[in-house]
Amino acid sequence: MVAKLWLRIVTVMFGVLLIGVAQANIPTVPNELYEALKLDREKTSPKELYDAVVKRYKDPAQGAGPGTMAQYWEPIPYGIYLDPATFYKPPTSNKDVASRKECVECHTDESPVWVQAWKRSSHANLDKIRNLKPNDPTFYKKGKLEDVEKNLRSHGKLAEGEQLKEVGCIDCHVEVGAKKKADHAKDLKMPTADVCGICHLQEFAERESERDTMIWPAGQWPDGRPSHALDYKANVETTVWAAMPQREVAEGCSMCHTNQNKCDSCHTRHEFSAAESRKPEACATCHSGVDHNNWEAYSMSKHGKMVSMLGNQWNWDVQLKDAYAVGGQSAPTCAGCHMEYEGEFAHNMVRKIRWANYPFVPGIAENINSEWSSARLDSWVVTCTQCHSERFARSYLELMDKGTLAGLAKYQEANGIVHQLYKEGLLTGQKTNRPAPPAPEKEGYAYFAQLFWSKGNSPAAIELKVLEMHENDLAKMHVGLAHVNPGGWTYTEGWGPINRAYVEIQDENTRIREMVALQERVKNLESKKTSLLDLDSTAEKISLGGLGGGMLLAGTLALAGWRKRKQSEA
Repeated sequence: MVAKLWLRIVTVMFGVLLIGVAQANIPTVPNELYEALKLDREKTSPKELYDAVVKRYKDPAQGAGPGTMAQYWEPIPYGIYLDPATFYKPPTSNKDVASRKECVECHTDESPVWVQAWKRSSHANLDKIRNLKPNDPTFYKKGKLEDVEKNLRSHGKLAEGEQLKEVGCIDCHVEVGAKKKADHAKDLKMPTADVCGICHLQEFAERESERDTMIWPAGQWPDGRPSHALDYKANVETTVWAAMPQREVAEGCSMCHTNQNKCDSCHTRHEFSAAESRKPEACATCHSGVDHNNWEAYSMSKHGKMVSMLGNQWNWDVQLKDAYAVGGQSAPTCAGCHMEYEGEFAHNMVRKIRWANYPFVPGIAENINSEWSSARLDSWVVTCTQCHSERFARSYLELMDKGTLAGLAKYQEANGIVHQLYKEGLLTGQKTNRPAPPAPEKEGYAYFAQLFWSKGNSPAAIELKVLEMHENDLAKMHVGLAHVNPGGWTYTEGWGPINRAYVEIQDENTRIREMVALQERVKNLESKKTSLLDLDSTAEKISLGGLGGGMLLAGTLALAGWRKRKQSEA
């Protein structure tokens, strides 16, 4: 009898332990991440997955921190907020020690917008989420909250059966679940992506999986790039960014290249609204401009126009997978296309990348019909066929590829002309007025730094033109094709500017080579030391031929006659 009772007690206790040991087999996290981190997705707990992801995330050898060129630059005061894990220090002017409640009370006066945004957030209204009914389109958030609590239990921050009361200032700016008061001068920190990941493990792991799924077959780009997971590394490892003395200008790049470090580029503080981040405008701040005009091209497409005309009728609160069927959405958005992969939606944006925005990068065009690229194109077809037929989708994607290749060919011809001038030393001031760029940049031909650094004739105008041709115009042409902006890629921002640059380069090349030929003729004449009046040889008479030579000869003979008259009068 006693033995049976003990058996029942042990069985119940073992069952409780099994409930507490949750697995982090997240379907939307690709196998590549588990394999790269050497984890068994069937046995890994949320804490084990989190710890492995964070270990790599914080590893300088894997892209964390100021990078290999840190010796050439120092952060300006604002820069501490762009890489807070490396540079942020608590303010020394504020000595307050505050409880959770006191944080809210004080900041209601000091920074009321923060508090009002937080009060509207899900973080401040967890009970509202728990009480959602299945017929509510945001009911999915209840499952998200349960996942968050499961993650926190795995970390030992919640007891079994305990519910999360709220997510307040201290949880993000001091420590998740901290019971103590916060000392501003010692404890305060700016949240980085790993802080968000303690609760939002799925989204954090999905984003970090970009490192593992963006592996180019022939090393066209470094592993894991381009992506949000390594965008700060891509920034600080750029030689011109490290070299520029104008740090405030350089930080214009950093302010977009911070997704690696933080989550608030897309999920704006302090409301962190999922609905806001699903709207195309959330992407526009960074994905716009002269070298990646994604927002402008999308906005001018029929897709973008439908969003601007009809978007206020859609329910942006529903999760992405329900946007069409439940949310009433009738046109694609940035998130709808780029977060989708084979029917699932995740924070990995790169699993379908084929061109990587910049067609001129060596090996990209050559790879576009490879098995690797074709598989990714098939995944794009899955995306497009949510609205279009497969034949329509494939015909447009073929148009995009071939149109991009046409622009690339035009650029390559023009680049060959300018590069040849450089190799011959014929660019303006190349031999007399071409200062070397600041370290760690090195002298070369049409390199990226020349878009932002110039001195004397470095770069030459024609060299800058061909650089802008590929870095800006060709990129915009491809983006216009990819985002269905026909006037853009054909006329205003793609082929038209490429063609104009091509013509100007041809003209300048002709002028330079004609000048070189003329200088060579003058040099030959000077080397013979021939008098302008010595016209005995046929070659010398020919060399003075033409209108210019005739005028020069006539002037010389007239001057000789005037001197003879003066001598006879004397």
